[in-house]
Amino acid sequence: MIVAGIGCKRGAAAADIEGAIRAALARAGIGASELKAIATSTAKEAEAGIATAAATFGVGTMLVPEAELKAAGARVTTRSDRVLALTGVPSLAEAAALAAAGPSSCLIASRLVFGAATCALARSEAAP
Repeated sequence: MIVAGIGCKRGAAAADIEGAIRAALARAGIGASELKAIATSTAKEAEAGIATAAATFGVGTMLVPEAELKAAGARVTTRSDRVLALTGVPSLAEAAALAAAGPSSCLIASRLVFGAATCALARSEAAP
């Protein structure tokens, strides 16, 4: 199972989120058909761009509670002091991907920035 973790600025355009996902998939050498979910913080629930991107890829959105993000935050590889101050984790995209993919998950694409969005990919054998 492949999960795309998303972080974004408020009101980020769906095109930026989709672009970030496509860039991460390309970096990992993975086709879009392998993507099973898009994950982000519950604080981003109202972000229309994320919902639109999920619909474009034909996958669901997983909203990850803060406690689960923080637990996964210990496994991220990228650190942003600004994101840490705002969200409590060093990389929202990486923490969301890892948390949603499960405790046995691993990053297959670390956070990358595309416009107003960030994306990281995690893989797990378990279903969400």
